[in-house]
Amino acid sequence: MTTAAKQAEQLEVGLTLHRVGKQYGPITVLTGIDLTLRPGEVLALLGENGAGKSTVASIISGLVAPSTGSMTWRGAPYAPAAPADALSAGIGLIHQEMRLLPDLSIAENVFVGRLPMRGGRIDRAAMNARAAEQLKRLGLNVPPTTLVRHLRVAAQQQVEIAKALTLNAKLLIFDEPTAALGLDETDRLFEQIRRLKGEGVSFIYISHRLDEIPRIADRVAVIRDGRMVATHDTAQVPTKTLVEQMVGRPLDRMFPTIDPPPLETAPLLEVDGLTSARGDFADVSFSVRPGEVFGLAGIIGAGRTELVRAISGADPVSSGTVKINGQLVRLDGPRDALSRGVVLVPEDRKGQALILPQTIADNLALGNYARVAPSGWISRARTEDFARQAIKRFLIKGTAGQRVGQLSGGNQQKIVIAKSILRDPKVVILDEPTRGIDVGARAAIYQIVADLAREGMAVIVVSSDLDEVLGLAHRVMVLSRGRNRGVLDRETAGRVSVMELATT
Repeated sequence: MTTAAKQAEQLEVGLTLHRVGKQYGPITVLTGIDLTLRPGEVLALLGENGAGKSTVASIISGLVAPSTGSMTWRGAPYAPAAPADALSAGIGLIHQEMRLLPDLSIAENVFVGRLPMRGGRIDRAAMNARAAEQLKRLGLNVPPTTLVRHLRVAAQQQVEIAKALTLNAKLLIFDEPTAALGLDETDRLFEQIRRLKGEGVSFIYISHRLDEIPRIADRVAVIRDGRMVATHDTAQVPTKTLVEQMVGRPLDRMFPTIDPPPLETAPLLEVDGLTSARGDFADVSFSVRPGEVFGLAGIIGAGRTELVRAISGADPVSSGTVKINGQLVRLDGPRDALSRGVVLVPEDRKGQALILPQTIADNLALGNYARVAPSGWISRARTEDFARQAIKRFLIKGTAGQRVGQLSGGNQQKIVIAKSILRDPKVVILDEPTRGIDVGARAAIYQIVADLAREGMAVIVVSSDLDEVLGLAHRVMVLSRGRNRGVLDRETAGRVSVMELATT
């Protein structure tokens, strides 16, 4: 083969990883990873949390250097020393954890580090126009001058995606890009991926939403415990096969069986005519019985998160009532709801529920000091004993003295849930309980939901993953533009019936 022919063959491959490994001291996180990616191709990279997917993405994008192995990109050796080197080569990464600057505008975040200039000054008109165009393509109808701190998690995720799509890169790595997105927003993202594929852009697509894979990917690679355990030349692979390859064991049932609550049971939670003071939702009414899992569905922007925040006292209301066991709950703040037994597990666990530099014991003790130290004196021994009991009960993989920031997303979520459940609540609200969590950890979270219902609690599950809502809930309420469009029971709730209501 001539030199020119070899170069043409390498260009056709695009990116290669050969025997790539990574060690942190004595700990090996990647071993002998081989990977190829062709121009205009979407490769799905799958695995549990901690399997090594994000490490592979970090190596390709220049965030970390490999300990062993080599890479080539478009026919030449490739060894980025920093993310700037990867960007210069045409390779961009959208992180699983959002890295936006909250006090800058959407447009400034989209173009940070590469602000358009004119006459020695920032061309804000061009910057805002270009950002607005990309936001519109993604379905985010928010002025580009809006400060990022005023956006909900889903909108922030769309800003991260817009940032990546404006890089003019030849390879984009998406790490859980749809974790906070609904079906409509995901469809819009896929439209943009297909458009860029037609222009020769390649993608490495990391996601725990396995139903997305056959819709967007061309091939699939599966990592387990830092090793490549399977590759598929098609994305049309049974989900059961992928799950078993990811976890290394059969996973017979994802959603547990939850017996329905008795029909004659009086409602535990009653919401009547609740209306947001900020205009996010209006005249919403529903009830939840003890032992019932009540699903809350709707596209992003429907008012789901705002509704449950209001029920938990976190956001103000202008009218309407909330009752627990027939007694009115004041909604002047979260303390009012907590005192009546209403707890909210928020959608942003890292930003709103955990203190990452602190230990598991310290995080579990927060909000539970009456149980940790009933006499008023807090001791390290009592705090750690309290944590050990919770770790055992909720099957958290970690020790009482371990920092929460060192844990996987699934174990962090278990800590947030445990911290809330240890208060012995009557009503538990879970907002996006499995965002960014792998299939093994999802099954564990679903079992916790089932256990809470069996213990007689009223459980509300808010999720952008429609299969999750349908798989867990006895009934599903669908919100659209801030209004209750209907409540469906398990027999009538399906993807079509829910989406018909969600888009009215």
